[in-house]
Amino acid sequence: MSALFEPFTLRETTIPNRVWMPPMCQYSAAPEGELTGAPNDWHFAHYAARAAGGTGLIVVEATAVTPEGRISPYDLGIWNDTQAEAFRRITRFLTAQGTVPAIQLAHAGRKASTERPWKGGAPVGPEQHGWRPLAPSPVAFAEGHPVPDELTVDQIRSVVDHFAAAARRALDAGFEIAEIHGAHGYLINEFLSPHSNHRTDAYGGSYENRTRLALEVVDAVREVWPGDKPLFFRISATEWLEDGGWTPEDTVRLAGELHAHGVDLLDVSTGGNAAGVRIPVGPGYQVPFATRVRTGTSMPVAAVGLITDPGQAAKIVANGEADAVLLGRELLRDPSWARRAARELGATVRIPEQYHRS
Repeated sequence: MSALFEPFTLRETTIPNRVWMPPMCQYSAAPEGELTGAPNDWHFAHYAARAAGGTGLIVVEATAVTPEGRISPYDLGIWNDTQAEAFRRITRFLTAQGTVPAIQLAHAGRKASTERPWKGGAPVGPEQHGWRPLAPSPVAFAEGHPVPDELTVDQIRSVVDHFAAAARRALDAGFEIAEIHGAHGYLINEFLSPHSNHRTDAYGGSYENRTRLALEVVDAVREVWPGDKPLFFRISATEWLEDGGWTPEDTVRLAGELHAHGVDLLDVSTGGNAAGVRIPVGPGYQVPFATRVRTGTSMPVAAVGLITDPGQAAKIVANGEADAVLLGRELLRDPSWARRAARELGATVRIPEQYHRS
């Protein structure tokens, strides 16, 4: 059997294969214009199709732990019980298909309150259901973005509590894995990086201070997340800055600390916290960062970034470059990618009985 289709077990959760779907925002939590933050028919159809297509693990898109933690007014949230209840339809179906349901818990920080990408993605104000973003420091993400309000220490502690409360709701909603979003220039990533964190208190300055929030959130979530269920952390391994910023060396160091605090797998991406940087995009361009963590620590890793071909994906896993691959845009294009890849690689993947004739 191809290594890509071997099961993978973390704690007491076994994922049937190594073809995983990363969190990708749909900006669609607004049925009939009502901004509830709850998943709807679009989300059900979107995730259900990839589960029926054989995907082993699906990480539901960035789901905000507070209203002001949304990237856009149209994002999903899990700050109330009504939202959690709406997720149960999705988790039940994914589980019935043999797919492990996961959810990414997130706070957008200074990159919050923007329009949907297909509407330009620019910051929006109160007249467009927007709000003033919060961040570690009053530093705008880019030209044309508002200067965010600097979080007080009490507000930071509240953010930690909100992550824990969201994790409790995610558990009640039927998710088997929780992922903390510490990447792509959103709040936790903003605290990690000296590029965006200019604080002089216990949450800024030194590496130890800048990583404090990340570890506090992990501890708070791990305390309420069952010991038999895995916890992931997504990170941007580099900001692609020539000078300063968060580095691959920082990532390896933090990975070891996260593992000691109860994180089971590092979901390794890059970029997102510095505007206007040049990124050398190409097939598998982010995989070496995941490999660096895997070889430098005992932490399992998942790789992402222009992984499109079954042979390419299988080689990444077989060579020990990563324990699993996350296919983003490729799964948007082809919900049944896992089934096609299994056929090409001479492996097998679960197929719904209704599709056996295919």
